Amino acid sequence: MDTHRARPAAVFERPTVTELRLSAFKSHRNAVFPLAPMTLFRGASGSGKSSALQAYEALARLAGGDTLDEALAPVAGGAGACVPQHARPDAQGRRGFRIGCTVEGPVGPVKLDVAVQAEPELRVVGERLTGSGRTLLSTALRDPEQPRVEAAWHTAGSVPVTRAPLPDDRLGTALLPLRVAGKTAGQRMVLDAAEQVLIALRSVFACDPRPELMRAPVAARDGRLRGACDNVAAVLGRTRSECVTRHAALVSAAEAGCRGQVEGLSVQGLEGGFVRAVLARSAGAATPLERLGDGELRYLALSLVLLTGPGVLDVEPVAEVLPARQVLTVLADGLDRCLDPRQARELLELAGRMCRRGHIRLVGTVRGEVGSVAEEVEGAAMVDLGCDG
Repeated sequence: MDTHRARPAAVFERPTVTELRLSAFKSHRNAVFPLAPMTLFRGASGSGKSSALQAYEALARLAGGDTLDEALAPVAGGAGACVPQHARPDAQGRRGFRIGCTVEGPVGPVKLDVAVQAEPELRVVGERLTGSGRTLLSTALRDPEQPRVEAAWHTAGSVPVTRAPLPDDRLGTALLPLRVAGKTAGQRMVLDAAEQVLIALRSVFACDPRPELMRAPVAARDGRLRGACDNVAAVLGRTRSECVTRHAALVSAAEAGCRGQVEGLSVQGLEGGFVRAVLARSAGAATPLERLGDGELRYLALSLVLLTGPGVLDVEPVAEVLPARQVLTVLADGLDRCLDPRQARELLELAGRMCRRGHIRLVGTVRGEVGSVAEEVEGAAMVDLGCDG
């Protein structure tokens, strides 16, 4: 069934992750989370807010070509920590987890689901890519003694299905462009669906500013912002000269979220090719960023992320696809951490404005009291999680 025909074509012109599925991941069971342009998870400590973002980031890293080990490296405890706590091992002592997503785009909704064995060894044991009412790719572990899975993908030619082994430590969907020739209509359908999923997942920037790392001088040439925002001084030097309009918007954001009057953001050169960032004040000496509080630093860094894009952030979008076809998704665990109520409100309103423009999406976690403020932001969708996640 072609459900895409019932939707306005412009809505999903750019591939977008619209649903996250955690069939069995940490505290989540059979959880399905719709994702709006701005989606915020809120709930008690231990409710699974951070887990949802970790699953999303793992899918994004796998889509970018990472191995399972690499994709799960940001999760404290690694793959073993992703297994639901009370999951019982099978007769062979195996335990694992299952995650997936839905990507809307030009070819309609495409679903990707991945089953991972975490114990006794880490490997993909099953993957399914579905779209247009068909199973476009499926993989299964046939021989536990071999480091591979048996893959089958839709062909619709003289041979309806093509079978071949794929490595068991990577996402099969990410390997399809290297394995499928695209000679038949069926093969082209597979490639289009895989491309849609990869475009949406690869344009993800996981961001968690670390104020304790943001106060040190950095090399002036270090101009692509990393997830910890530890090189923010060098990036501000770039935006000031290369992104004048967005830099002016960042100055306005700083004025709204920092104490005292702010007239500008600039950098000062130091010995050895290093720089530090400073806030220009209307009266008195400029304030170096290292003198700001943790909340002000996180606020500034997150504002910078929302106001810029792939050319400034350390994210590698799909190079062969036009930027107009891609949407940057910012993952921000603890979006409101260290922020006071005024800063949280200003940041949420900025996020709402940027997400409504259509080129940036935000998936974040917030505290309960901030969630009530977010409900007032146009376009923000709240996901309430109970204590059991």
